[in-house]
Amino acid sequence: MENCDYFLLEKNENNYKLTLLNIWDKQTLPNIIKKIELLTLSKNSKLSIDFADLKECDSSAIIYLISFLNTFEEKNITILNNKNHEKIFDFYKKHYQTKVLEEEKKNLFFEDLGKKSYDIYKESKEFISFIGKVFYFFIYAIFNPSKIRFKAMLKYIETSAFDALLIVAVTSFLVGVVIAYQGSVQLEKFGANIFIVEMISITMFREIAPLVTAIVIAGRSTSSYTAEIGAMKITEEIDAMKTMNFEPTLFLTLPRIFALCISLPLLVFFADIIGVFGGMVIAFSSLDVTFIEFINRLHNEVPLKHLILGVFKALFFGFAIAIIGCYRGFQVQNNTTSIGKYTTMSVVNAIFVVILIDAVFSVIFTQMGI
Repeated sequence: MENCDYFLLEKNENNYKLTLLNIWDKQTLPNIIKKIELLTLSKNSKLSIDFADLKECDSSAIIYLISFLNTFEEKNITILNNKNHEKIFDFYKKHYQTKVLEEEKKNLFFEDLGKKSYDIYKESKEFISFIGKVFYFFIYAIFNPSKIRFKAMLKYIETSAFDALLIVAVTSFLVGVVIAYQGSVQLEKFGANIFIVEMISITMFREIAPLVTAIVIAGRSTSSYTAEIGAMKITEEIDAMKTMNFEPTLFLTLPRIFALCISLPLLVFFADIIGVFGGMVIAFSSLDVTFIEFINRLHNEVPLKHLILGVFKALFFGFAIAIIGCYRGFQVQNNTTSIGKYTTMSVVNAIFVVILIDAVFSVIFTQMGI
């Protein structure tokens, strides 16, 4: 038998009974640990812990006691008279870390690859489901025009198109100037100054104006849509809409999609004009091509199809930008940090998808010979 102020240890052959005494807390625990470390107990011994005479016990003592019991086989441990401390003992035992966390140096490449692949699959499935839901309510809105929120759509056209006119104009003008200036240096070497018209107009109509405009709008509108819908989700406005039998896709998503599908082609047409005008300025100042000569050659030598193709692509750009912005908005969780996270994701996703769609259309149009 071993005895101290904090416990009483009784031995019967290979069986031990540890009776806890007095107070076990963070102040007495250092002395208790020293006393217990002096005990010589076999790991295969049967141990009974009796809490009957324990006056008080805090969490630090419970955690130490659990770590001490973990040195024995669980089947050899018996807990007695533990009603007063049963809840806290069971709680810490359930959450006790039995193994020391070590940094594993093994290669986790394939594990990470698998996780990321599954996440991409899961998110793609959710996005396709969202697109299907949008198309369903699009058809529903066509057959029920009264359900279309025209006032909201006009408001989004104003914020997406009219408010973006200045930045689109400045960007397109500068891009037109850069293309014309770089091209004029090369064309002047071959005495082919007049071909600056085709170079500027076809480049702006087919690729540069639609792409630059879509990227600008992706930065403005996608983040705006995600933040607006995300804020509504955090404040539980979307839940309130569902409670009142208002479908969020019909009331929040479709007006934004309609607005961008209408406004972005118009913005691209506007960007075409401003970009070509920027090229005209450089053509006049660097290559002595007058405005009249430029416009006449543009009318005679540049087919209208290049302008139409650029505007046509803008329709798909607008749809992609709007649907990504809305989708990320509905993904926002009930905390403010997720708004920033998903807003950033929506802008990055939208720009990437715009470039991807542009590349796909370029390949298709080239293969079709248009």
